[in-house]
Amino acid sequence: MRGYRQLGVKTRLAIGLSTLALLVLAVGLVSLSLGPVDIPVSHVAWIALSAVGFDVPEFGRTEQLVIDQIRLPRIIVGAAVGMALGVAGATMQGLFRNPMADPGIIGVSAGGALGAVIAIAAGLAGLFFLALPMFAFVGAMGAALLVYGIAVVGGHFSMATLLLAGVAVNAFLGAIVSAIIIVLPDNEALREILFWLAGGLDSRSWEHVRIAGPLILGSVAVLLLLARDLNLLMLGDDEARSMGVRVGATRVTMLLAASLATGAAVAVSGTIAFVGLVVPHTLRLILGPDNRVLIPMSALGGAVFVILADTVARTVIQPAEFRVGILTAFVGAPFFILLLIKNKRQVYSL
Repeated sequence: MRGYRQLGVKTRLAIGLSTLALLVLAVGLVSLSLGPVDIPVSHVAWIALSAVGFDVPEFGRTEQLVIDQIRLPRIIVGAAVGMALGVAGATMQGLFRNPMADPGIIGVSAGGALGAVIAIAAGLAGLFFLALPMFAFVGAMGAALLVYGIAVVGGHFSMATLLLAGVAVNAFLGAIVSAIIIVLPDNEALREILFWLAGGLDSRSWEHVRIAGPLILGSVAVLLLLARDLNLLMLGDDEARSMGVRVGATRVTMLLAASLATGAAVAVSGTIAFVGLVVPHTLRLILGPDNRVLIPMSALGGAVFVILADTVARTVIQPAEFRVGILTAFVGAPFFILLLIKNKRQVYSL
């Protein structure tokens, strides 16, 4: 990979993004074809052509409903979730200068879990279709703002304080979730909570795409625009200031954008582990630490990872489904341990 790292940024981006974009397309087509009702990839291609005005053969009419109303929104939500977690993970690892950082480090995932658990336990999740993701999103952003508020008490903000505040808030919110689960008398609600906490993309619809898509795309766009500034922040605050970076404002903007992307992802998928940790860390080992390359590549890499995991989750024990979050942890944890054993040194020198 040394030869690849020596190429210019634009060349590396062109090669990497083209490769991963084709991989996303291939994985997406295969995922659309697999399920309780198998649909040949050729039929999937016909149905895709129909979306841009071509006539669909008669054999594709029923299959079109399966793809349009069930599988396609699910895959798009999965891609958006993977994109959000991958980019947020790369950003957090850069901001904290720590390859162990992930999107949940500042309480977003724990807050989203608490919001969802409260909604389910109180019977509020059934008020209307999007009640559960909305409660989860409010909880996620509330937790993030609480951590930021603790970090700026006294008028001085530091990443170390933010990290410690995140650890404390994560532990506190996790304790509340555990307490609710223990005292909850409703077995059906308890089952729903456990399913949500395990993470999944079942029953996702175009409404989920509409609620999470704009938030995730907007946040990812902000982080892409600030990738160069993140490179400079990784060199140190003084060096970044000397290069014209507004250190405080840039850091807070990136933290808020990463939190927003993670909150939107958690709201529509539950807790899906290891995506924001494994994907950017693996790509950093392969591509190097330049965030101008790493952040967009983490977006596509995260999308591929989640779509693959969801495809396996809904086909491995048909007609039942495995939980995506459990599967990503099963795959991600051993793979990450192997990476750590093989690459014991950090790879943050630009």
